[in-house]
Amino acid sequence: MLWLGDYSDKTRWTLALITVGCWLGFAFAARERVIRPLQTIANMIAGLREDDFSIRARGATSEDDLGLAFLELNTLGETLRQQRLGAEEASALLRRVITEVDVAVFAFDEQQVLQLANRAGARLLARPSEQIVGRTAEQLGLAESLRGESTGVLDMTFAGRTGRYGMRRSTFRQQGRPHSLVVLADLSRALRDEERQAWQRLIRVLGHEINNSLAPIKSVAQTLQASVSRNGSSEGNLSEGLALIAGRAEALSRFMSAYARLARLPRPKLAPLEVEAWVRRAAGLETRVAVSVTPGSPVTLNADGDQLDQVLINLVTNAADASLQAGGSSVEVGWERSEGWLDVYVRDEGPGLPNSTNLFVPFFTTKPNGSGIGLALSRQIAEGHGGTVTLSNRAGEKGCEARLRLPVTS
Repeated sequence: MLWLGDYSDKTRWTLALITVGCWLGFAFAARERVIRPLQTIANMIAGLREDDFSIRARGATSEDDLGLAFLELNTLGETLRQQRLGAEEASALLRRVITEVDVAVFAFDEQQVLQLANRAGARLLARPSEQIVGRTAEQLGLAESLRGESTGVLDMTFAGRTGRYGMRRSTFRQQGRPHSLVVLADLSRALRDEERQAWQRLIRVLGHEINNSLAPIKSVAQTLQASVSRNGSSEGNLSEGLALIAGRAEALSRFMSAYARLARLPRPKLAPLEVEAWVRRAAGLETRVAVSVTPGSPVTLNADGDQLDQVLINLVTNAADASLQAGGSSVEVGWERSEGWLDVYVRDEGPGLPNSTNLFVPFFTTKPNGSGIGLALSRQIAEGHGGTVTLSNRAGEKGCEARLRLPVTS
């Protein structure tokens, strides 16, 4: 219209330049309005990709679409920053714990090359961490800890010193590659402490029993010596004194035999054992009271039949003694299987347990002629099979229940 109308050239060019200028200004303004936010978004995404979570966009608002995009990106950046800060703090705490913990910690990659060792690990190998990281487990003497079972006790030598170490091994992944984490705890000191305490307990028990026997022997011997010195030979007093000495010597001999029996228990020789035949065999040996067998489901154990015979015979005998003591006439024996365990129970009609604290202490007995090793030996045999022995009063009924729990492997 401008060029076709009746206008002078000056007017035409002036208006044309004004129109083109306005159009270019609008175009550049529109470009800045669209391109600049897109560049800002691109820069923020690039910063997030480079783990730079400090960049924030201006103009973040929920009133328009671009402002809403800026707001979401700012929120995402803050969330990622908080997550990274938490991860770094957790990693710092984990590194501090690993450094300060008093057990040796080693991390190996899939080629069994050491990637990490804490302060206790470096102290165990008697070398600084810089000299052991990057070496293989074979070079460090740790290859045995990466073979076999994931837990166990190993006899190992480090820096010329041999000791026993509790070992635990687990696996983890770092950057998608498998690694092994090995933890070694020195058991030598703990074992020495336990050994010393065991010797102290042994000496106390032996000293107590021997002194109990020697004291009357010494007293009677002095009495006999004084009697002979005053009156010459006195057959009656001499005979009674010698009988007492012989009795105490025999009691001391029985004690030493019982202690040796408890201390020399061999390792169980595992073989298939049918539970029903085993229970009926042990129950049939008790003839003083009626022993009833309540059968459960058929079960076959992998156990030492001779040792378990001894356990069940002890429990049935104790139950019969308790029933006879309280005027009862029967004992019930049965078994139950649940969740990988077999529970064999023995129930009596006795007076029950007034106190079960010392029942499993060696040589503790409530019977006039008891040796005090039956329950201790039974528990030792059960623990050697991975099981337990417990005693408790029957709920709502008179008597006691002994329960032998053993693992079922099939």
